[in-house]
Amino acid sequence: MQRYGFNFQWMYVWMPGRKPEPVDEKALDFLSEHGFNFARLPLDYRFWISDFKYFEPDFSVFTYLDSYIKACQERNIHISLNLHRAPGYCINRNDLERDNLWTDKIAQDAFVFQWELFARRYKGISSEALSFDLLNEPAAEGQYGLTRENHRLVIKRTVDAIREIDPEREIVIDGLAGGNLALPELADLGVIHSGRGYQPMALTHYQASWTEECMDIPEPVYPGTPWLGRLWDKETLREYYQPWQKVEKRGARIHIGEFGCYNKTPDEAARSWFRDLLSLYREFRWGYALWNFEGPFGIIEHGRPGARFELYKGYRVDRKLLDLLMEYRVE
Repeated sequence: MQRYGFNFQWMYVWMPGRKPEPVDEKALDFLSEHGFNFARLPLDYRFWISDFKYFEPDFSVFTYLDSYIKACQERNIHISLNLHRAPGYCINRNDLERDNLWTDKIAQDAFVFQWELFARRYKGISSEALSFDLLNEPAAEGQYGLTRENHRLVIKRTVDAIREIDPEREIVIDGLAGGNLALPELADLGVIHSGRGYQPMALTHYQASWTEECMDIPEPVYPGTPWLGRLWDKETLREYYQPWQKVEKRGARIHIGEFGCYNKTPDEAARSWFRDLLSLYREFRWGYALWNFEGPFGIIEHGRPGARFELYKGYRVDRKLLDLLMEYRVE
């Protein structure tokens, strides 16, 4: 899956009174101008579901999705719809969910129902333009009742339900434990396996307030970042992706649905890490999507110490990072 681009947060986190954001045509124009062809769209189902009434969606909200898809199609940008918060699970604030995706039938039924809705609504759109990324960053084995077997069953049921409606739809599944662990048990499902590029976390999430273990640690350097009992460099990164390469050898396609570095990490260390990581993705011939486009992980106004920005059509762009992203694409 040699598609390259960014994650966009237009319908990312619902709050009372919040509506989805309108399509950012300026950002999509930027992608098109610079040869990027992929937009991943993490979604929060609460934008169209109220009070856990899973089977009573507000269809009017889907017109926003229609507009996102149309705007991407007009620019030959593939868009991937992803349930970032799904009925019964979210990697962020899972305590807000009433039900459990891996142990409660109602959550599983609702999860399948949501994807059936999208399958019917977008059946006429080619997989060259649109894919379904079923669940963002599932839990680790043993967390929230997840086992590899009950997760496999939920995913397989959902894939089968989508294909019953739209046999040709391109489908993406994320690795376990926040997207880090490959899923060899689903290697033969005929879907794209989506990995992550956030290791070592001591560098990519340095002083990120939501990652407690990365708060009170020394300022990172790279190569040589200590994390999980190892000093991380390009070869450590290569070893980290070996399980994904094994899944690929069994016939699955691999894409890195998210990667990036938080803006508290010094720019020199961040760019050295980006260069090693992206060179591996090019070697493996894997596409990727940066988290995010604009913001503390992005290429626009991220605010990383030591970075320099170039003004381009109203954006303050990290030109060196943008050049790296472009340099390591497989053309």
